[in-house]
Amino acid sequence: MATIDCRITPVSAEVRQVDLPSSARALSTLARIDYCDAFLFDVGSAHDESAEELIREILEGAPLAVRTQLLSGWSAIGLKVGTTSERSVLGWEVRRTVPDHVLLGAESRIGMPGELLLKKEDDALLFATFVAQRNLIARAVWAVTEPVHVRVVRDILVQASRRLRT
Repeated sequence: MATIDCRITPVSAEVRQVDLPSSARALSTLARIDYCDAFLFDVGSAHDESAEELIREILEGAPLAVRTQLLSGWSAIGLKVGTTSERSVLGWEVRRTVPDHVLLGAESRIGMPGELLLKKEDDALLFATFVAQRNLIARAVWAVTEPVHVRVVRDILVQASRRLRT
C-alpha cells in the first residue's frame, strides 16, 4: 500500500489539521485509502459522553441549514446517505461504536466510498475522513471536492467545539 500523505495546515486556535495517527488509520474498514485528513479540536474539560454521542452532537446538532447542505453535498458527490436512525448518524451508517471512538461509513454510487472517524483524545477529539477512489470518475470528483471538504469540515468542527465547550 502506498504511503498516505495527510497534510498539516493551521486552521484555527480551536481546530488544527494534523497528521493522521497510524492507530486511527488502523480503525478504517476501507480496503484502500486514497485520501485522508485528520483534525484535532479542543472541547475543554473531558467529556463523559461516548464518541457516538459526540459525533451525533457534531453532525446532528449542527443548525438545520448546515445539515441540509451536508446531506445535499454528500448526495451530489455520489455518497449513499440514508435517513437518520439509531444505526446511522446524519445518514452515515454506524460501522463501529465503542466508548472512545466511532466509525461511520457511506457507500458510493460512483466508486468513492468514505468513512468518518471520531476518536476521543484526552481533552480533545480527533476527526478523520477516509476516502477510496476506485476509478477515474471518483478521482475527478474528489479533486474538485477536496478543497470544499476541508473548509466545510473545519467550519463544522469550529462550531461543534464552541457548542461542546458551553
